[in-house]
Amino acid sequence: MAKVSPLLIVPPLVFAGLAALFYGGLMRDNAGEIPSTFIGQTAPALPDEAVSGTTLLTAADLSAGEVTIVNFWASWCPPCRAEHPTLQALSDAGYRVAGVNFRDQADDAARYLADEGDPFFATGFDPRGRRAIDWGVTAPPETFIVGPDGTVLHRFIGPLIGSDYEQRFVPMLESATE
Repeated sequence: MAKVSPLLIVPPLVFAGLAALFYGGLMRDNAGEIPSTFIGQTAPALPDEAVSGTTLLTAADLSAGEVTIVNFWASWCPPCRAEHPTLQALSDAGYRVAGVNFRDQADDAARYLADEGDPFFATGFDPRGRRAIDWGVTAPPETFIVGPDGTVLHRFIGPLIGSDYEQRFVPMLESATE
């Protein structure tokens, strides 16, 4: 009987193992979602400065007894610009929408809100993105739903537009406000 070289057996075994690992990853719930370590925790610190001409967002605002939507955005961010009408519509519908501008220029942020409309009841200005890092923000836009007691309930990565907004964010918001 001829001996089979281990060099012929190992590659197919490695391939089968990797294929099983990838398949398991694809089949898990919310495969494209990055988990947030802050879900169920008190909201992290906020910037100490507001966008010029706006009210400063504080920790007290996040635990004021109402659900708050906290949106991380930048004036230079095309997806942030695309979701801006949605933020305005949420604000117009009576939701508490707060904005944290990060990695932006102060004048650009203020000008953007003046030109496009300000959907935020309060803002934070985080030019270096340090507070965004504290929240675990990877890139703008990202939106968090914070409960009445200041606890982070949900995290939504990406712009609040289209079917992703309708199928994922709206149910998150509805479950938080029930």
